[in-house]
Amino acid sequence: MGQELAGKVAIVTGGASGIGRATVELFAREGARVVVADVSADEGEALAGGLGDAVAFKRTDVSDADEVQALVDFAVHRFGGLHVMCNNAGISSSFRRFLRDDLRDYDRVMAVNLFGVIIGTQRAGRHMAEHGGGSIINTSSIGGLTGGGPPISYRTSKAAIAQFSRMVATDVAEYGIRVNCIAPGHIATGITNYDLGPTIEVDQPLQRRGTTQDVAEAVLFLASDRSAQITGITVPVDGGTVAGRPVRRMTAAPAGSENAGSA
Repeated sequence: MGQELAGKVAIVTGGASGIGRATVELFAREGARVVVADVSADEGEALAGGLGDAVAFKRTDVSDADEVQALVDFAVHRFGGLHVMCNNAGISSSFRRFLRDDLRDYDRVMAVNLFGVIIGTQRAGRHMAEHGGGSIINTSSIGGLTGGGPPISYRTSKAAIAQFSRMVATDVAEYGIRVNCIAPGHIATGITNYDLGPTIEVDQPLQRRGTTQDVAEAVLFLASDRSAQITGITVPVDGGTVAGRPVRRMTAAPAGSENAGSA
């Protein structure tokens, strides 16, 4: 058990499950006081209750600016400040092909995934600007960094998060606020709705299956003082997927070739 975040207060939205839950648990082990924000009250309260007095739950719909402001106020009142904001809450969208997609989920996806990040960054940033700065980490996805098809609304929202994070990092740097972004790859969470095995085999150079803990470790680094000189970046946590497909698949020689694998 380390103390990377000793003395710091953090909020993790979407903190009741998946990547958010792993981040809450890691932050607590590293000495932070953490507010779990989620729409799932039962899960959130159970998680907070199991981690002791240093963790509290606040039901929050991140698409509602007033609820996000209330979340920030709650963290400051409960634990005395706010040093780390993890805007992690997100939902998926339809896998319908674009020409057949009625985009009925577009508004809700953008409200949660993108507006939730924007308003979370703003409201946390306002407090941080008046109290010596802080670290904001936003959750994008490799789906927002690469090409490809559906889910259209989801991918669009995640691309916008990465761009927003780069842009706003320069805008708030004068206040000592760092804004960075993580882009998880093929990680099993509650919104993962495809078969990870074949996708990893085809698309991911590292064949190891990533976990929510892997992503949480990257978030911890960006939240901690070890990344004090880092802002405005997007970190893929993806086993190399954004870098390109496994070379062994691209260079596979025809069966019986004498030059298979030669340079």
